[in-house]
Amino acid sequence: MKYIHNDVWRFAWPMIIANVTTPLLGLVDAAVLGHLPSPIYLGAVAIGASVFSCIYWSMGFFRMGTTGLIAQAYGARDSRSIIRILFQSLILAILIGLLLVFFAKPLFLLSITFFQPSLSVSSEFASYYFVRIYSAPAVLINFALLGWLIGMHKARAPLYLMLLANSLNIVLDVLFVMGFGMTAKGVALATVFADYVSMSFGLYLVVRVLRERDIQLDFSGVYYKAGFFQLLSVNRHLFLRSLSLLFSFAFFTAQGARLGDTVLASNAILINFLLFIANGLDGFAHAAEALTGKAIGEKSKTLFKATVRTTGLWSAIMAMFFFIAFYMGGELIISLLTDIDEIRQEAGYYLPWLIALPLVAVWSYWMDGVFIGLARTDVMQNTTLAATLCFFLPVWYLAKPLGNHGLWLAFYAFSFARSVLMCASYYLLAKKQRLLSI
Repeated sequence: MKYIHNDVWRFAWPMIIANVTTPLLGLVDAAVLGHLPSPIYLGAVAIGASVFSCIYWSMGFFRMGTTGLIAQAYGARDSRSIIRILFQSLILAILIGLLLVFFAKPLFLLSITFFQPSLSVSSEFASYYFVRIYSAPAVLINFALLGWLIGMHKARAPLYLMLLANSLNIVLDVLFVMGFGMTAKGVALATVFADYVSMSFGLYLVVRVLRERDIQLDFSGVYYKAGFFQLLSVNRHLFLRSLSLLFSFAFFTAQGARLGDTVLASNAILINFLLFIANGLDGFAHAAEALTGKAIGEKSKTLFKATVRTTGLWSAIMAMFFFIAFYMGGELIISLLTDIDEIRQEAGYYLPWLIALPLVAVWSYWMDGVFIGLARTDVMQNTTLAATLCFFLPVWYLAKPLGNHGLWLAFYAFSFARSVLMCASYYLLAKKQRLLSI
């Protein structure tokens, strides 16, 4: 596999750039609100972002499940399955998106009960939440479109889509908050507008790819029950995995809120560092998804093994880059995000927890990509549930006397457990020859 490094980077670099714009958006949110005279706005958006992360990232199966199945169909040159998976994913996305809008009020009340923010933060959170919830159908459709484009090996198309969405969101953030004097509601309005614009552009990109590949629309396969049940099975595992993963993030934010508005705001700033780590490492995970899925479709063990080795190597290199960047520039980044001395000092106090985290978490992101390409989403589900129930929650409970340090220790235990369990699962399954059916 002489050119495997080129193939990996062909997928990785556009996705790294695209993914990094997502936490950049979070940093802009923090920056525009962090310069307002009170921490309640930053705290409200921190809770709002956590709530919608739980909602939308738990629906991340629309992206991940679509990628793995489409990559396998692409490798097998199965045009009928390519169309079927696309439309079945879009139908599910629309239905679930509308349900989320319909149940907006119960979800809001559940969020308030879970996070228990102060009254001033609750008011700002409500104004943010009841605007942003209307982007739900567009967000889920975008997930399905992104997964389809990656699975079709159109690496740059998701870059264009995500750059448009996040760039527009950033511009509108600044305009609504700094220009029009809006607060949390302005941040939410910017996101809704950007989500629907990017959805329209994503549909255009999909139509263009279908024309380039000369794939004719065939709606008869949409009603193929076996294929639909396969999509639901893959998505069920990914849903439970994502729900468990995001419960840990939401629980982290909720416990920070109970330690006070200043801790909540400082943790919100540091979580944006964590999102940079996740989205940067996901670039190579996306490469693993597309290339391992293609290897399964082509029935090529050689391509599969080369993909796993190469994506693992580059993931480790990227993790070291983040480690060095945060070690050298973490304090500077914090000072750029807020000029509230109390929040700046608090975030700097807990910054050391972030510095080594990339080296701990990298292996789980890498394995996510491999198992998605294999469509072995059951492994992702089981290891994440085990990391949450057997490591994160017990460590948090035992470390409660340490306050916010104990909260960060629990998150470290969760990240470490996910990495170890996923790598161990891969090793054991490979040893038993149960990974490949080719």
